[in-house]
Amino acid sequence: MDAADWDARYAQSELVWGAPPNGTVVEHVFGLERRIPLQPDAPGEEPPALPRALDLACGEGRNALWLATHGWQVHAVDFSQVGIDKGRTVASRLSRSVRGRLTWQCADVTDPDAAGITGPFELILLAYLHLPAEQRRTLLLRLAGLLSPGGTLLVLGHDSTNLTEGHGGPRDPSILFTPNDVMADLGEAGDHVRIRVADRILRPTEQGNAVDALVVATRTVPDLEQQATTPETPEP
Repeated sequence: MDAADWDARYAQSELVWGAPPNGTVVEHVFGLERRIPLQPDAPGEEPPALPRALDLACGEGRNALWLATHGWQVHAVDFSQVGIDKGRTVASRLSRSVRGRLTWQCADVTDPDAAGITGPFELILLAYLHLPAEQRRTLLLRLAGLLSPGGTLLVLGHDSTNLTEGHGGPRDPSILFTPNDVMADLGEAGDHVRIRVADRILRPTEQGNAVDALVVATRTVPDLEQQATTPETPEP
């Protein structure tokens, strides 16, 4: 689907995905704002006042809005202007302090450089953006480079096995992925990125369980490297 298709879909109902944030995102991000190290972007500078999050392919902003209410400075980006406008509308009902933590941008989410997204970010969220393998790999490596030291990259989407074992989601196998696919993509970043979680998870839907692929990775810093663990490799 292109931007026009998503504009049309988002215009059909008030909130396509509902207001609450994705449960898997909440599970793996809740409390992270209190634990993640805030470091200066350059020697001699002050660290940021708040942890910074990039919600790429934010849709109607349900995860971005949740992050902002939990103390994150959020840059929410999507290629659907209708989705961005709906996120802004929901944000307008929140407190001024929360609204002030949100920046909305309509841009090509597959090209952060062209969109002027420079980072660094303490958290990058890439949820349910499905791309051909080579395009996905290029984007993931660029996002890994936008992480601050100790920052977290969370990748979530419909697993390849969802076609036969789950419900909903894209039906094109060329844009689906597994945790192993994402691990291989990020493996090209070398020792700068450590995988903390790589798993398939079941997500309840009205039609039945969907099968999602989840990978959580961190950019290493010297004092965190000894804490890094290697996840179990999921079944193919």
